[in-house]
Amino acid sequence: MKLHSIVDKLGLKLLCCEQKFEQEITGGYASDLLSNVIARSKKGDVWVTMMSHANIIAVAVLKDLGGIIITEGREPDTETVKKAEEEKIPLMLTTLSTFQVVGKLYEMGIHPGP
Repeated sequence: MKLHSIVDKLGLKLLCCEQKFEQEITGGYASDLLSNVIARSKKGDVWVTMMSHANIIAVAVLKDLGGIIITEGREPDTETVKKAEEEKIPLMLTTLSTFQVVGKLYEMGIHPGP
C-alpha cells in the first residue's frame, strides 16, 4: 500500500517528506522501545509510536523504515522535524491511540513485515 493511502485513510497530519508519498509500505511495527524497533522492525515498515524525540529518526534511518506515525496527539520538537526532513523520513501525527492506529492499519492490510 502506498504511503499516501495510509495518510488519507487515517487522516494523518504529514509533517514532512511529501516526496515519499508514493513509496510502498510493506508492513508495520508498533513499539515505544527503540531497542525493540531496532531488533524487530523490517525495511519498509511504517512505525507506530507515541515517542516524539529525535532518536526515532535515527532508528528509522538505521532500519530503512517507510515512515513514523506519532500517536496520542504528541508533537515532535522542531529539531526532530528538521532531522526527519534531512533524512527524508516521513513523519505523521494523529490524535488516535497506538492501539487504534494499529487496528486500522491491520484492517487496511498492513501487517507485520515479512
